[in-house]
Amino acid sequence: MNEKKSIKEWAADDRPREKMMAKGKASLSNAELIAILIGSGNNELSAVELSRVILDSVDNNLITLSNLTLSDLMKHKGIGEAKAITIMAALELGKRRRAAEANMPKEVKNSKDTFERLLPYIDDPSQEHFLVMYLNQSNHPLKVECISKGGTTNVIADPKIIFKNALTLNATCIVLGHNHPSGNPRPSEEDRLLTKKLVGAGKLLDISVVDHIIIGNECYYSFRDHGELTF
Repeated sequence: MNEKKSIKEWAADDRPREKMMAKGKASLSNAELIAILIGSGNNELSAVELSRVILDSVDNNLITLSNLTLSDLMKHKGIGEAKAITIMAALELGKRRRAAEANMPKEVKNSKDTFERLLPYIDDPSQEHFLVMYLNQSNHPLKVECISKGGTTNVIADPKIIFKNALTLNATCIVLGHNHPSGNPRPSEEDRLLTKKLVGAGKLLDISVVDHIIIGNECYYSFRDHGELTF
């Protein structure tokens, strides 16, 4: 019966740290990056193999992984409190970096730009968030704000609050956004009715609703891209 080799016995190209030094960080898989964080595996699996098991448990979705709790991670044999905290800290840093990038002053050119800017404001995907991005006439974001949060099916999007804030910021247009905790970004009939209501309210104040982005995990649905803002 062959014994499992320790990571130190692997070929240099198969060892994550050495591979990073030789080929750069972009050459590493997600499992290899996590293996560097945890340092070691368990009696049956190497650090890389254990990292693959962890990723398989969340369908290789890093957003889902970032939402796991300490106890969720510690269910994996070989992941104690210290390793679980290390993984959570690294993923939180990644989330904060993404938020910092989203807040850089640059023009919003398309729905993907909008999605990237809104995503960091959803701090708990198990709850629905209603977000508004306020823009000036050059399509530069003035502010992104979470208007309401809570529940798993719907949240309140009060037009009075949304357009009061738009007027205060001298915004010429806004983008609406919310997430579906189910992970499916397809709009419901209620989503369409709400969008129509807010588009109408914006017209009265000469503040355009230029898009409504629905977020589900790492994907999104754009009303504008699908031609659904012709109210």
